[in-house]
Amino acid sequence: MERDYITEQKYEKVSFKNNPLSKGEYEACSFNDCDFSETDLSGSVFIDCIFNQCNLSMIKLQKTSFRDIQFHNCKMLGIHFEECNDFGLSFEFTDCILNHSSFYNTKIKKTVFKNSTLHEVDFTACDATDSVFDNCDLTGAVFENTILEKSDIHTSYNFLIDPEKNKLKKARFSLYGLSGLLAKYKIEITKD
Repeated sequence: MERDYITEQKYEKVSFKNNPLSKGEYEACSFNDCDFSETDLSGSVFIDCIFNQCNLSMIKLQKTSFRDIQFHNCKMLGIHFEECNDFGLSFEFTDCILNHSSFYNTKIKKTVFKNSTLHEVDFTACDATDSVFDNCDLTGAVFENTILEKSDIHTSYNFLIDPEKNKLKKARFSLYGLSGLLAKYKIEITKD
């Protein structure tokens, strides 16, 4: 089956719900204010693309490739990133809502999450070495057997991370984040 190869294409305010994006390779494309919700992007390849103000909730990503992708101000509920092609997997998220999504057992080293909401996101067995969680709300996010070595979490909040069940060597946390690291011990931390 021959695949489409699309480069430097701009998509503005397109709904792909009833008219799906054709399976293919998209390089240096931009998607602005597009609706992908509940669509199937399986098998497609995205390289150096930007998604801005898009709704990508509940998309299917079986063997989808994301390489050097930027997501800005996107709604991305319930996405299973572990289904992506892991070769070259790299993206960054700014001002996004990723609630109920999953990075289970993925390698997302050096990923940047900035000003994003990550409620109940599953990071179990994920390798997030050297990643940045900048001003992110991690309420209910699951960290178990997660590699967070050299990661910067010092400006994020509402997380519960068990130091005994995760790898945290050289990870950065703020003094205010201590309660999220020590919650299981039920100790009281005060400023004075």
